[in-house]
Amino acid sequence: MYPLVYIVSASFSSSDAVISGKVWLWPVDPGLKGYKAVFEYNAIWIGFGNSLIYTVVGTVINVVLTIIAAYPLSRKDFVFRGSIMFIFVFTIMFSGGIIPNYLLVKSLGMLDTRWAMILPSALSVFNVIITRTYFQTNIPHEMLEAAQVDGCSDWKFLTRIVIPLSGPIVAVIALFYAVGHWNSYFNALLYLKDRGLYPLQLVLRSILVQNQIDPSMVVSEEDLVARQGLADLLKYSLIVVATVPVLIIYPFVQKHFVKGVMIGSIKG
Repeated sequence: MYPLVYIVSASFSSSDAVISGKVWLWPVDPGLKGYKAVFEYNAIWIGFGNSLIYTVVGTVINVVLTIIAAYPLSRKDFVFRGSIMFIFVFTIMFSGGIIPNYLLVKSLGMLDTRWAMILPSALSVFNVIITRTYFQTNIPHEMLEAAQVDGCSDWKFLTRIVIPLSGPIVAVIALFYAVGHWNSYFNALLYLKDRGLYPLQLVLRSILVQNQIDPSMVVSEEDLVARQGLADLLKYSLIVVATVPVLIIYPFVQKHFVKGVMIGSIKG
């Protein structure tokens, strides 16, 4: 908890206080200089919008595909359940590798498109297993039999009974996927060249790199201190800017989070 408190305090402190190590718990000489410097970058707003698009669209696709994959695997009468689970688990133990993934994205024509940030991570086997376990332990088979007697199809049973009863696990996997998309950095580094498509994390990295101090460009000790102070303020302010959206979302799913994770981990 303290590192987060320190980062927030440092982001509101003066550059001199941060450099001299005076910041411990509360802001020293509080101000908004760091945040003003951050939001002067138009790329920040573009990156924020891109990350929001990737997170919302990606999470919706992720949750839908995860439920569609997990439900048949939770059914004992599904003939190929064992074979498909073996294939899924195999992909966890043996990854395809960076180069094959890049070539696949390139061959599909997704390089330098928004889909390159969404489709390659469209499904997580870990989340499929957690969701399948939840379905197995919380949706009685007798409920399915009763629904079938009333003429309910598998699709109606999934959409009208299973999903409404699965709020905790849906909230958990949605949070997992959303945080993953929001923090996505490596895929953007591989697949995107257009800066207009950069997510927030890659924009923040670019800003930090731009504000690194080149000793050959420093003309005096005062200039060095000033630039170092601005670089530190930018660093802490950028961390806060990137973290706040996740902190805002988490309380809304917290009540479901513990239940969903415990069911998936203990009974899985």
